[in-house]
Amino acid sequence: MGKILQYLGRYKAAVLCIILLLMAQAYCDLSLPQYMSDIVDIGIQQGGIAHASPDEMRMVTLENLCMYLDAEGEQVLRDSYTENPEGNFERISMKEEELEALDKLVGMPLATMSAMMEGMGLDGEGLRALFESGQVTREQMLELQRQGMEGMEEGDGAMITQKASLAVRSEYEAMGWDLGGYQNRYMARTGAKMLAMAVVMMAASILVGLLAARFSARLGMELRGEMFQNVISFSNREMEQFSTASLITRSTNDIQQVQMVTVILLRMVIYAPIIGAGGIVKVIGTKTGMGWIIGVAVGSIILLVGVLMSVTMPKFKKMQTLVDRLNLVSREILTGIPVIRAFSREAYEEQRFEGANRDLMKTQLFTSRVMSMMMPAMMLIMNCITVLIVWFGSKGVDLGNLQVGDMMAFITYTMQIVMAFLMITMVSVMLPRAGVAAKRIDEVIRTKGTVLDPVRPAREPQAGWKGNIEFENVSFSYPGAGEPAISNISFTAGPGKTTAIIGSTGCGKSTLLNLIPRFYDVTGGRILMDGVDIRELGQKELRGLIGYVPQKGVLFSGTIASNLQFAGNVSGEAMEEAAEIAQAKEFILEKEEQYASPIAQGGANVSGGQKQRLSIARAVAKNPKVFLFDDSFSALDYKTDVALRKALADKTKDAAVIIVAQRISTILHADQIIVLDDGKIVGIGTHRELMGSCGTYQEIAASQLSERELRETSGTAGQGLQETAAGQNALEEPEMGQEMQGTSEGTKKEEGGAAK
Repeated sequence: MGKILQYLGRYKAAVLCIILLLMAQAYCDLSLPQYMSDIVDIGIQQGGIAHASPDEMRMVTLENLCMYLDAEGEQVLRDSYTENPEGNFERISMKEEELEALDKLVGMPLATMSAMMEGMGLDGEGLRALFESGQVTREQMLELQRQGMEGMEEGDGAMITQKASLAVRSEYEAMGWDLGGYQNRYMARTGAKMLAMAVVMMAASILVGLLAARFSARLGMELRGEMFQNVISFSNREMEQFSTASLITRSTNDIQQVQMVTVILLRMVIYAPIIGAGGIVKVIGTKTGMGWIIGVAVGSIILLVGVLMSVTMPKFKKMQTLVDRLNLVSREILTGIPVIRAFSREAYEEQRFEGANRDLMKTQLFTSRVMSMMMPAMMLIMNCITVLIVWFGSKGVDLGNLQVGDMMAFITYTMQIVMAFLMITMVSVMLPRAGVAAKRIDEVIRTKGTVLDPVRPAREPQAGWKGNIEFENVSFSYPGAGEPAISNISFTAGPGKTTAIIGSTGCGKSTLLNLIPRFYDVTGGRILMDGVDIRELGQKELRGLIGYVPQKGVLFSGTIASNLQFAGNVSGEAMEEAAEIAQAKEFILEKEEQYASPIAQGGANVSGGQKQRLSIARAVAKNPKVFLFDDSFSALDYKTDVALRKALADKTKDAAVIIVAQRISTILHADQIIVLDDGKIVGIGTHRELMGSCGTYQEIAASQLSERELRETSGTAGQGLQETAAGQNALEEPEMGQEMQGTSEGTKKEEGGAAK
């Protein structure tokens, strides 16, 4: 959760704007129940009479009211009204707080006067005459008012307001007012206010949704960009730390989780406490005496959410790991379908996928089943709260302590508070997954590459380069490995020369090659480019000098032309020349669209040999100073291999060429052959020199070349090896002949037995 809030901190101005809009929305939302209450209590029950102090009254009424007030109160009352041309007294324009004070001052006297007049069957004139005759004194009227107030205090003003409104209504009737029109005008004004509030609330909600969607989408785009830029800078060491499947999940599913929760945070999570706190303030303001019901509701919800979260939180944290595992299994199966079919392992892989799929399903089902109880439980709490409010509220209405509109408003405010907690609860289901996703994203973004550019490169990019590669006591160990992959490697690969590297599987050939473009950095010694340590060069500058052909040909979705021009700034003529050198031009021209022919993802629509030739052509088209071929001729037939190497020799006469090979036939004419064994150099020289001096190379040659080829390529230096190879063949041939003879005789015996 902290990481998500940290991401939102990037858009402080936008978040502040959203909060202000949410506050405006909450204000409108909280105002609507009060307007509804006013329509019921004032508009319907009180005929639109909103205040205990009349808008206008007759002189006799004013004088009678003064009898129920002390001298100070009488002065306030007289100052609040002014006489109009008709001889009546109109209330002057007042502020809301002044009007409330006047209502409080006049309310009880009006209610007492109305009750006294009704009880004695008098009108205003009769009451005034009774006072002037001395039958009733001011002290008696004040005492009657005090007694009335003592009897009505329990109603907390509700009964006083109702009684006062009846007196005001009678006053308006006495003046000949159209009470129906007066009521309709009040209803229209209040209804217009409600409509305006609803429109403002809708506009604020739409703007919040628009801003939240906009900035969450922008956040997702920025996180994907940051992850991609960081992953692009990773060396092979960091790429091995995060699996490809995990990186894909983090850049898609995890960012989508964060993006979705960001929208919900901005639209709901921020709004929920605002509306909840506002609802509590409004409930306290209603003075219904039922505030304890809110405490029961909130306590029940917190208890429910606490139980559900304690059960589901561990499962939510586990879910993202299971998604990673499912993606990994799916990727492996889809990538290795040919191998799976070749070994008839479909059933096993189906079971493996089924296991990963079922584990994820079980976790999702568990959390879904537990969380599915939340909504029914919440609705039960809400309905029980509504019943409690109606039960105790109806008693208050019956006793005159509470008005119907106030009870309705209290129910609405209570539901708003409960819904605020419900929103937070529903979002809390997503927060754990989003929190885990945010941490996984941050882990990738914060991981720094171990292969870094120098602060100040040793040479400027425009400097002339020859392409002379020199290894000085180079060693390298993989992270966590007990022994170095290569150690104490020293040799020079000069421009115009071909250096070949050969050795048994796992001896460190590809590792050595990967050190030159700094896919890894050496752990000992140094590699020089024209006398400069490659760690002192910018990676872009260094790799701009290198044409790299990986062991496994990699093509990108697009066209043949887009792949051959992948280095950039490659002209059409250079592209066609490279295709011709790589022996790819023939099959390209056979295609209907030729260089515009589409290439599927990973080069799935071309053969292995074609893919390898296109990879070689891509490196040739770059016209680099150093060529690196990592066993890049393995998928070529002998004829194509010979033609390609002949054409390549002319193209690379000014560049350094380093070839990793498994077949001796590929490197027979190399200027320098380096033989590796267990990460160490055991021989350096030409083919003829190594045939006479390096036992490891002799063993490789004997296993790959015929006697005739050994004689032709080795000269006198290889006579001993040829005799050894011939002797081994002579020993093997009789054994094979005897074995075949035995097999033949056994077969004849079986056939004879079957005939009998």
